[in-house]
This record gives sequence, C-alpha cells and structure tokens, in this order.
Amino acid sequence: MNPILGIVLIAIGSICAASFYVPFKKVKIWSWESYWISQGVAAWLIAPWIFAYFTVPSGTLMDILRESPATAKWLAIFFGALWGIGGLTFGLSMRYLGISLGMSVALGFSAAFGTLLPPLFAGENLLGTYSGILTIIGVAICLSGIAIIGYAGLLKEKNMMNEDRKKAIQEFALKKGVFIAIIAGIMSASINYGIEAGIPIAEVAIQYGTDILYANNPVMIFILIGGFATNFVYCVYLNIKNKTGKDYFSVSPQVFINNIFFTFLAGFLWFMQLHFYGMGRSQLPPEMAVYGWSILMALNISFSNIWGILLNEWKGVGIKTMVVLIIGIFVLILSTFVVQF
Repeated sequence: MNPILGIVLIAIGSICAASFYVPFKKVKIWSWESYWISQGVAAWLIAPWIFAYFTVPSGTLMDILRESPATAKWLAIFFGALWGIGGLTFGLSMRYLGISLGMSVALGFSAAFGTLLPPLFAGENLLGTYSGILTIIGVAICLSGIAIIGYAGLLKEKNMMNEDRKKAIQEFALKKGVFIAIIAGIMSASINYGIEAGIPIAEVAIQYGTDILYANNPVMIFILIGGFATNFVYCVYLNIKNKTGKDYFSVSPQVFINNIFFTFLAGFLWFMQLHFYGMGRSQLPPEMAVYGWSILMALNISFSNIWGILLNEWKGVGIKTMVVLIIGIFVLILSTFVVQF
C-alpha cells in the first residue's frame, strides 16, 4: 500500500474527469443527444475492453470474465445501469449549469452519497464508531458546501449580463440545472457501489496474475455495459422525439470526422478517471479505500472549477459571487477529508 501514490493516481484521473466535457466545445451541428451517445460508445463500450485487454496477462481476459461469479457480474451491471441515469443527468447538468457549477453540485452530492451509503448497506452503525461519526460530519459539511455553491449560482444568475451568460453557457437554467445535478450526484454514486460489488471479479483477475493496480479494469466492462444501456435508450428516444437521428448522416464527411474525434476524445478522457481511480484505490489501505471516492470527487470539483474560470463561465460576476464560490469549493473539499482524521 502506498497512500501518497494512490492519491496522486486519483488526482490524474480527476484531471481527466474535469477535462472530459471540454472537447464537446469543438463538436459542430450535432444535437446534445447525438454527441453524448457518441462519446458514450468510446467511454462505455470501447475503452473498458481496450484497457482490460492490455492490463491483464495476455490471453486471460475471456477466462477472467467467464470464471467470475455471475452474481458479481449482474450486480455490477445493475449498479452500472443506475449510474447510467446519473451519468445521463450529469451530462445534462453540464448543459444547463456549465462545467464549474454543474460539476460542483453534482459531484458534491455524489461524494456525500458515495461515502455514506456503502457502510450503511454493509450494516455498519455509523453513530457507534469514531470513524462513522466523522463520516456523518463530513457528509453534513459536504451538503453545506453544496448550499453555498448553489447560492453562488443564484448570485451569478443575478449579476451576469444576459449576453455574457449566453456566451459562456448557451442554455443556462439554474433551477432546472440544480435539480438535475442533484439527481446526477445521487445516482452517480452507484458506480462506487458497482466497484464494491465487482470485487470478486477483481479477485479472479488477480488470481490470473493481473497486477493489483489494474484488477478493477475487468469490473468496469460490466459496470459500463449497464451505464451504456440506460444512456443509449434515452438518447435514441431523444433522437426520435427531436428528429435528430439524421445528425449522423446529414453532415459533411469533414464535420463527421471532426465530431467523432472530439466525442471519442471526451469519452476516453472520461474513462481515464475510472482507470486511474481504480489504480489509486488499490494503493489505499483498507481504512482509506472506502473514502477514495470522496477524494476523487473533491479533486474533480477543484479541477472543474479551474476549467470553468478558464472558459469564462464566471465572467462578469462580482467579487462577492467569486468569494462565495471559493468558500463553497473549500467547504466541499474540506468535507471529503474530514473522514480521514
């Protein structure tokens, strides 16, 4: 175990996660549902198989998948499907709130629920142990941070000129975005439950000689199959409803190649967060591993807000709004580390 290396690896994954939505800025003509499912093909179907294939001993991947317990595989798919709802609404929260505010609210809730619910499902009495009490305190602080950032969003909506707001986030809608971000945060935590449920799969991978750093990669195949299924159904529904199915065929070859390149880049960046998170989590001692998710979420919030500032999403707001935003981010990050002490 090497906690410092684990946190560094999680931080690398966090940078990828905070950056994945940026390539969408280069997508042309396509509707949201079209480019979202395109990145999903890369992130949830292609990338998991590629990374699993090249990180387990040669020729063993199919044996690992075949010999893994069926219960673990189906639970991973189930939690992946639940996460898929979170991933879908997460994308919508970016659409309506922007990278900075959308990620802060959604990931704040994800950190809270992803940290609190696993020990409750395991039957632990959080009020009966020192670490359990710290976990509850950390979640309470996390929710406070979300409230502060939400207030910053209200100030932003009041202070930004309509022209600046539309330029930074074309479909900015605070109330709708916050509601969707809350759902996204709650459901996105399911991917952490999927990783827990997939531990028997990782154990089979280790028995076949897979380095512990990469043992979670075969698990991701099942989790992300479930995630892809829910996203695919909804995006096809929107393609039919909005008559945007023609997006894939009506653009010029140059635009099609451009869109595939940038959506696949977004998809692979998204997947890299889970790849490095799995590596980092494997290096954390057991008492810290359960909080690896909250560490990832805190770092995601930090890096996403850096992107939000660079992309002028907070341009034109007053000093008070920026101070409130920074305080909210600080409180969120503090909440994820309270449980470490």
